[in-house]
Amino acid sequence: MGTAGIVGLIIGALILITIFWFFGAWNTLVRLENNRENAFADIDVQLKQRYDLIPQLMGAVKGYMDHESEVLTRITAARSRCLNAGSVNDKIGANKELGAAMGAFNIQVEAYPDLKANQNFIHLQSEIADIENKLAAVRRYFNSATKELNNAIESIPSNIVAGIRGMSTQPMYDIGDTQRAAMDKAPEVKF
Repeated sequence: MGTAGIVGLIIGALILITIFWFFGAWNTLVRLENNRENAFADIDVQLKQRYDLIPQLMGAVKGYMDHESEVLTRITAARSRCLNAGSVNDKIGANKELGAAMGAFNIQVEAYPDLKANQNFIHLQSEIADIENKLAAVRRYFNSATKELNNAIESIPSNIVAGIRGMSTQPMYDIGDTQRAAMDKAPEVKF
């Protein structure tokens, strides 16, 4: 075997290594993307339960909060936007809005001691609190899956394959600006 044969083997080996690397990077990105979608499916299950409870909660408070119709309308509209959102990122945005509306609702409830003592309302509040805790756990998992995907999309050399696939970094599931502003505000303490 001459020099040309050895050079041909080296070039062939480099081509094979490049092909194996390319498909390996491609498959890793596909796996990470599917993992993120699966993580959001877990969120979707909890959100569906939350959406199903909201009309019951609204029914329980309607008699107590008739003059607070703006808060109830905001929750209903936000719930509708959540149900009609198409993509994962649209659902994330819509649910930030619903979370803010539910936060405003919880603040309004404080002004109604009779409502807070209503057993049906207490039960629904407990169920929603349980769902919110589960949502927090699955959001952490979703954010972890998103971070892994984003790291792969931005890392060299897999960013080359991500560029070929037209992939870009994906947003995390955070609480949103409205809820963050409310959390940054000092709590009001009344005696």
